[in-house]
Amino acid sequence: MSAFEHVENLIAKALGSMQADGTLPAGMDLPTVEVEFPRDPTHGDLASNAAMVLAKRARMKPRDIAEKLKERLSSEEIVAKIEVAGPGFLNLTFKPAFWQDVIRQIEREGEHYGRAKPASKGRVNVEYVSANPTGPMHVGHCRGAVFGDALASLLEFAGHEVTREYYINDAGSQVDVLARSAFLRYREALGEDIGEIPQGLYPGDYLKPVGAALAEEFGGKLKDRDEADWLPLVRGKAIAAMMAMIKDDLAALNIRHDVFFSEASLKENGRDRVAEAIAALQAKGLIYEGQLPKPKGHDEDDWEEREQVLFKSTDFGDDVDRALQKSDGSYTYFAADIAYHYDKLERGFRNLVNVFGADHIGYIPRMKAAVAALSGGEADLDIKVCQLVKLYKGGEPFKMSKRAGTFVTLRDVVDEVGSDPVRFMMLYRKNDAPLDFDFAKVTEQSKDNPVFYVQYAHARAASLFRNAEEVFAGLTRDSAEVRGADLAKLDHPGEIDLMKRLAQFPRLMAGAAAAHEPHRLAFYLYDLASTLHGQWSRGNDSPQLRFIRQDDREMTAARLAIVAATQRVISSGLAILGVEAPDAMR
Repeated sequence: MSAFEHVENLIAKALGSMQADGTLPAGMDLPTVEVEFPRDPTHGDLASNAAMVLAKRARMKPRDIAEKLKERLSSEEIVAKIEVAGPGFLNLTFKPAFWQDVIRQIEREGEHYGRAKPASKGRVNVEYVSANPTGPMHVGHCRGAVFGDALASLLEFAGHEVTREYYINDAGSQVDVLARSAFLRYREALGEDIGEIPQGLYPGDYLKPVGAALAEEFGGKLKDRDEADWLPLVRGKAIAAMMAMIKDDLAALNIRHDVFFSEASLKENGRDRVAEAIAALQAKGLIYEGQLPKPKGHDEDDWEEREQVLFKSTDFGDDVDRALQKSDGSYTYFAADIAYHYDKLERGFRNLVNVFGADHIGYIPRMKAAVAALSGGEADLDIKVCQLVKLYKGGEPFKMSKRAGTFVTLRDVVDEVGSDPVRFMMLYRKNDAPLDFDFAKVTEQSKDNPVFYVQYAHARAASLFRNAEEVFAGLTRDSAEVRGADLAKLDHPGEIDLMKRLAQFPRLMAGAAAAHEPHRLAFYLYDLASTLHGQWSRGNDSPQLRFIRQDDREMTAARLAIVAATQRVISSGLAILGVEAPDAMR
């Protein structure tokens, strides 16, 4: 139980006793009690608005309820002071022992501190990256890849069983363009002068190895075949090569997926999963033939009214019904996406998260409508959008080598600054806000570089233990002296602030997981690191506040206990973000 939950339980118990003795009306539903840090730290340690939430249903003044709560809670051993403020806020201040117990809890639970139990949390499918297999991933894909991977880890930490999934768009016209582009490189590998890459084909040098591999395997045999003959073969070889490259790029960011789902697999072995999904919607009365209104801004001369197979997506909040078949009878991209999510539902998932790029925002209402329709409202689809990333160096727009031919690749960025700065900085801003990524700032060693500042806090903690053992032999992180230290010695406001910050971790993790917002963890780690660094700086100014007191082994042991707890939480948090927790900074 976290410190926050402990206080919430005390308030709930007090409300229950007030109801039992008639202070509050009998039979009335009591509110869910929540406490939080007050905005103004002079107002106490934790604050609750329980009295104000309860006032209307109890037909009492909130201050009267708060005063009664104050009477009940004042006798609690952990409480130092309670004040009723404003219209009925309850501000609580606790004795140092209350916060010192947080250190004991972290010692007991270790890497499990803040982690929710896996019971009944449910399976979650997180689909992220899903870049078309037509070339290397660009820096925009990088943000979605990091966000999705960190979110999956966060959900696992919160007790969910998570499947990380990548949807391979290998059935559309773009992979035919890829095949033709690779075939051009195949001819080049055979010695033909191909000149400039024609408009509409992929120009990047990354396809040269594919052409060379085709030339080595087939020699000149493919040149004299009709396109209908060589296209499927070259397409398969090119897609396999692109996916190998994409997986290698993801590995450079320590990103893995459990499932790579092929769009082409929706129609294979005589089975048409798209038709099955449409039939499932038809059985619900959600498919009809009709005409769509002319899209806004569409050229009147180019508009053709025709009957189409339509899905009633407006029944589920979309602004227009959606076409499922093209004029030639083939399925739309949306129809394939419906089938893919139908497959997820058939695999038993009811909690779905999709990570989209900024260019897919308009797709959100129709996908939510499709999942709601297919599941009968039983499944939840949360679509998180990752906004654009702009690259800078020292404040100036930065252009790098472009092996892709048209854009800056994920691998270029990772090779330039390393995986840790990329991952942390991609998460150090809310996913739906644009991100400026400055190569100079993410590599500088200063407080202004969040990833350095957090990693340095972990390394500083490790150095304190190395230095302490030189002064006091045997005083190690896991020694009985540190684990059983007299924490009553830790009563300086800076030490209490550090304990409060540590107490916040379980609540922070639960909230971040529920909201699907891993950036909250990145912000928290920066604040925790800042609190540790701040207390270390106070020791520079006041020797009696130093973590290592050469004249006091017991005080040193107590302060090392809080350092160990802080290091543990930083390590856990960085692991979720996929960032190294170093014991020394290079």
